[in-house]
Amino acid sequence: MSQTRVNPNCKLENQGITGLGEVHYNLLEPALIEAAIRRGEGHLGKGGAFLVTTGAKTGRSPKDKHIVRTPSVDAKIWWDNNAAMEPEAFDRLHADMLDHMKGRDYFVQDLYAGADPDQRLDVRVVSELAWHNLFIRHLLRRPEADELAAFTPQWTVINCPSFKADPQRHGCRTDTVIAFHFDKKLILIANTEYSGENKKGVFTLLNYILPERGVMPMHCSANHAIGNPDDVAVFFGLSGTGKTTLSQDPSRTLIGDDEHGWSDKGTFNFEGGCYAKTINLSPEAEPEIFATTTRFGTVIENMVYHPDTLELDFTDSSITENMRCAYPLEAISNASPTGLAGQPRNVIMLTSDAYGVMPPISRLTPEQAMYHFLSGFTSKTPGTEVGVTEPQPTFSTCFGAPFMPRRPEEYGKLLAERIEASGATCWLVNTGWTGGPFGTGKRMPIKATRALLTAALDGSLNDVSFRRDPNFGFEVPVSVPGVDSTLLDPRQTWTDGAAYDAQAEKLKGMFRDNFRKFEGKVDQAVRDAAI
Repeated sequence: MSQTRVNPNCKLENQGITGLGEVHYNLLEPALIEAAIRRGEGHLGKGGAFLVTTGAKTGRSPKDKHIVRTPSVDAKIWWDNNAAMEPEAFDRLHADMLDHMKGRDYFVQDLYAGADPDQRLDVRVVSELAWHNLFIRHLLRRPEADELAAFTPQWTVINCPSFKADPQRHGCRTDTVIAFHFDKKLILIANTEYSGENKKGVFTLLNYILPERGVMPMHCSANHAIGNPDDVAVFFGLSGTGKTTLSQDPSRTLIGDDEHGWSDKGTFNFEGGCYAKTINLSPEAEPEIFATTTRFGTVIENMVYHPDTLELDFTDSSITENMRCAYPLEAISNASPTGLAGQPRNVIMLTSDAYGVMPPISRLTPEQAMYHFLSGFTSKTPGTEVGVTEPQPTFSTCFGAPFMPRRPEEYGKLLAERIEASGATCWLVNTGWTGGPFGTGKRMPIKATRALLTAALDGSLNDVSFRRDPNFGFEVPVSVPGVDSTLLDPRQTWTDGAAYDAQAEKLKGMFRDNFRKFEGKVDQAVRDAAI
């Protein structure tokens, strides 16, 4: 393979990675697919998509993520949320991985993490699997060919699924490990083929670095009005809450579907692609995402398909509920080519309420927004993490606790400053259950959610009457054109009002219990907004 697509002074051997087999630098999509097929990593699907399964790990392994405890980071890390690893254990893990890699072929992509040249990181991803290299080439931002000759990575990710860690020797929890060494600027991933670990590893890294620059890292999707990049909406939410689906609105320009920064200059995408859930995906509800599943180069992960026709089964979750497709942003016709836009005018916090208690949309004061941001109430959806088989109500602070190395108040303070400076309007949107809890009720209709969001973003929702929710204190619209008014009052959607009241009291108690850990670390105004 040609070696011209790499800095000749910055090959793997310059980084102390020696003795490998053939090293393939910055291959393009066709070559990566050819290599993956040749190596038996998957199959070519309809339209040239690449079909792959990830073995035992079909979701992230957050409990196996570790941060190396060194003096430079010790006081900055939220250790209650992040497992520590001793430097000596990391060094043994690194050395053993490099020894394991000797003689094997590897694939390298040199990529940008971040669309803003002033804030981006230059990241090198070293993959044992060719399709992992294809995945991360989609998900991060690709330098121009003439930029590669001078590309010098600031950070390196080494992903070796065939290596099993030794918990006693390597100071980790199991034989799967994701380890961050912020001093050595190195991320090691072992014994998991789940590709999401690659992108979330880089996201965790950005969540550590950017706050010191005054940039708010956000687990959110974002879009802006067509022709007006200063009319930005950001959508916070964990996997399964609708970030990807709701931001890919044909009437607005997509900035990105999962990870963004908010700086003095405005909003910028961290990524160059999308990683969308495909369970029950339909051409009617999400035509552009659906179309990517037969696009050349799209990675189709953990989907059941017909062995002869290669037709994908979007309803068969026998491998995992967390089946996905990964594709570059340019596959979406209304995606921003730059990944850059202005200051957000609307901040939407998406929650998937498995209790069926919350209204489909609520308007928040800035103080309520801080409360709900720090609370991060939602439901983990099946498959996104190992062992999650049905919706589990959870509080994931900042709508992304698994990716937050720093204490949540640091991110909350940054968001508060950004909201105050921009004057953004804040909304809480429930994409979870209505008419009862999970098992009894049904999922919130996507058409209603889209109609309510459209009204919020175009300003027409400001012209309707609101009521104060008796349980949570936020404002809820009484009626919105095109939306069943019963849906706007969740108690009315239940057949048993007393059962709703009991469920609401239960959820309120969970909110109070969860927020106690923040009470001494936030302003009085935020405490007053608490439930």
